[in-house]
Amino acid sequence: MERALPAPETDSLLELRQNALFQSLYGKLFMPRPIRARIDASALRHNFARVRQYAADPKTKTWAVVKADAYGHGLLRVAHALNGLADGFALLDIQEGIALREAGYGQPILLLEGFFEARDIPLCARYALTPAIHCIEQLEALEKARLASPLPVYLKLNTGMNRLGFTLEAIESMKARLFESRYLGALTLMTHFADADGARGIAWQMERFQKIRAIFPERLPVSMANSAAILRYPETVMGWIRPGIVLYGASPFEERSAADFGLKPVMTLTSRILEVQEIVPGERVGYGGLFTAQKPSRIGIVACGYADGYPRHAPGGTPILVAGRRTVTAGRVSMDMLTCDLTGISEAGMGSPVTLWGDGLAADEVAASSGTVAYELFCALARRVPVVES
Repeated sequence: MERALPAPETDSLLELRQNALFQSLYGKLFMPRPIRARIDASALRHNFARVRQYAADPKTKTWAVVKADAYGHGLLRVAHALNGLADGFALLDIQEGIALREAGYGQPILLLEGFFEARDIPLCARYALTPAIHCIEQLEALEKARLASPLPVYLKLNTGMNRLGFTLEAIESMKARLFESRYLGALTLMTHFADADGARGIAWQMERFQKIRAIFPERLPVSMANSAAILRYPETVMGWIRPGIVLYGASPFEERSAADFGLKPVMTLTSRILEVQEIVPGERVGYGGLFTAQKPSRIGIVACGYADGYPRHAPGGTPILVAGRRTVTAGRVSMDMLTCDLTGISEAGMGSPVTLWGDGLAADEVAASSGTVAYELFCALARRVPVVES
């Protein structure tokens, strides 16, 4: 008699594997690798409250952007933390929207890129998901759908980002069609700013947006403000705002820190020192020998590498905390380990705690040193890294 193969782990089982109870039991049975990602739900709620302070008008509603598994923080974990606070959740994948519904979340759910296949339209209706419509093919698919009632839609407008959305000319040519479609329900106009965090700003896109808005016979609701616009351009804070990175405690601006806006880190990635190497001047460290000791040096080996989500391209000199003291990485990041300079931290040794980013060391700073952004650090957190909540 053949034995049935074990069922593959689903996303929900992976969530279970990563919850605090599992980690507690696992730690009693084995000596797990010491790397951990801690998610601070209270910091998440604090950051949401800071966003609402910028959106002072009580009429303004908030989409909590939870795409990409809530920027690597865990979709259901973040939804639970913001339940009763966020007016709705915005994401990309229809399966994630369905997962929220099946988990009992009744708030509006926005699909930021809409549906990808015509067969997904009935699912949007069944699970009360609001799709964004950004191209004529989606509109045509919706016109051919057979639904019991019209579907509310976000109409995505291309005001200069030039990724997705309808231009002014496209809207002018299809305006009548929008209102004639039997399955097109309540419309909200949406756009996305290309340079709200940069020097060019948003005025040029706002001008284009208002021209498109004026085409419609009534004042339709809008959704414009992303994280950067919420913090920098109060004139965009109306209708439905869409905070993303600020919820997770990072800054959308290169020149200003998250702390400048009163934001707290939500994810803290920690590990420990596995071993300490004492090396003499001239000795090199790691693949390619990118670090060369200029004096007698103590090199700490940290249980964290690019397979955990730490950027391989992070250069030597990237900040790191060891035993609460600030130091820097030394040499190339490898798959399971990275190295750091402990020469000036005599109290650090095998087993000393390490913070890669988060509480005490801003992810923005680590990202800047690595030539990337905190978004990537969070989203790249590997499945193998245990996640605990606090």
